[in-house]
Amino acid sequence: MSTETDTNAPTTGPDPVEPDTTETDDIKAATDVGGDDGPDADDVDSAEAARDRGWSRRIGIIALIVVTVASLACAVVIGWMLKNAHDVDSAAEQARATARNYAVTLTSVDSGDLDKNFDDVLAGATGEFKDMYSESSEQLKQLLVDNSASATGTVVDDGIKSATKTKVEVLLFVDQTVTNSVTPEPRLDRSRVVMTMELVDGQWLASKVDLP
Repeated sequence: MSTETDTNAPTTGPDPVEPDTTETDDIKAATDVGGDDGPDADDVDSAEAARDRGWSRRIGIIALIVVTVASLACAVVIGWMLKNAHDVDSAAEQARATARNYAVTLTSVDSGDLDKNFDDVLAGATGEFKDMYSESSEQLKQLLVDNSASATGTVVDDGIKSATKTKVEVLLFVDQTVTNSVTPEPRLDRSRVVMTMELVDGQWLASKVDLP
């Protein structure tokens, strides 16, 4: 007895397996997320531009500070120089005025009042000149008395040769009218005098007198 197979009967067996796409989808998602986190070119340019602007501001501020400090230093130096020049000019003017008066004292003498004349000369002197005048004063007094001499000095012009705040050289042109027992007629002597004035305890005094 033969057995026939029914080809029309449904075939039984396991269901077909569909491919699992979960892992592929996860990889794709991870790839997409990683791509979103990368720096954008515009953002990089903006950051660099901001950094450059920051450095430019810092450099500008530093340059401004340097210029300000330099300007203040220059102002201080110029101010000091101007003050020093003013102080020297003021000292020179004071010494010049004192030298003019002292030249008159030095070249004017009255044989009838020699003690006062010599005291005035010594009061306005210092240093080398004072020492020299003190040593020769007695001989000079006797000479003036013996000749009945008198003189009157007049400063006709003057100028500053050199000056600091404590020492000034003054050039003076002095006319001196002299009379004595030998030549009773007044005689005019003209002299050029270089007088060195020094500031001693706030007072200008003659430390040297030359007749060049």
